[in-house]
Amino acid sequence: MWSLFDRFLGSLSRCRLCGTAAHDTLCPACRDELPIIPHACRQCGLPLQGEDEKRLCGECLSRPPAFDAARIPFLYADPIDRLISALKFHERLSDGRLLGSLLAATLPQTAEIDLLLPIPLHRGRLRQRGFNQAAELARTLARVAHLPADYRALVRVQATAPQHRATRRQRLRQMREAFAWRGNGPPPPRVALVDDVVTTGATMDAAAACLKRAGAEWVEIWAVARTPRRD
Repeated sequence: MWSLFDRFLGSLSRCRLCGTAAHDTLCPACRDELPIIPHACRQCGLPLQGEDEKRLCGECLSRPPAFDAARIPFLYADPIDRLISALKFHERLSDGRLLGSLLAATLPQTAEIDLLLPIPLHRGRLRQRGFNQAAELARTLARVAHLPADYRALVRVQATAPQHRATRRQRLRQMREAFAWRGNGPPPPRVALVDDVVTTGATMDAAAACLKRAGAEWVEIWAVARTPRRD
């Protein structure tokens, strides 16, 4: 017969990052080391110096994007980048659920959003990968935050080259007219676009512009991680 100690150990899972016994997917030590963004531009989520939560970065002041706000809790740095890579390139869907839960935990309980929309992949990329990582994140967010999600209304109508090495200007040029709204009627007034990583914001900008043209009034970005802006 198991002792209380053995029974306690049997109830524990393993930390996804360090492998130690834990009551959750991440142990407290690994959770404390997550690369949280302390201060960011309230519109695009770009990491900023200073403590003013209402600050805008220079880019948003000079050329405001089509989206209205960003909720991006983490830097694209270790170990968040490892978890995202495992999801996208190694089909670790469990890591998608973990990332979605981490993002959901940072959202206000009263988020005034009518609909979640994952950033879609072009059908060619979707066939190649087999799944959309943004949709996996949206499923977890929808369940945890008790929000509706639509996985078909926003579509990617233009294939674009891989953009992880492109500059902001190149991405903006590539993403023009990349999305279309195919929903039954216009989108609701307040929507959130869901994705894993925001680099220059060009993809989110193009998708938000599409939604605004279709009738949305307020578009937020909900993403797991943000990279520092490159020229």
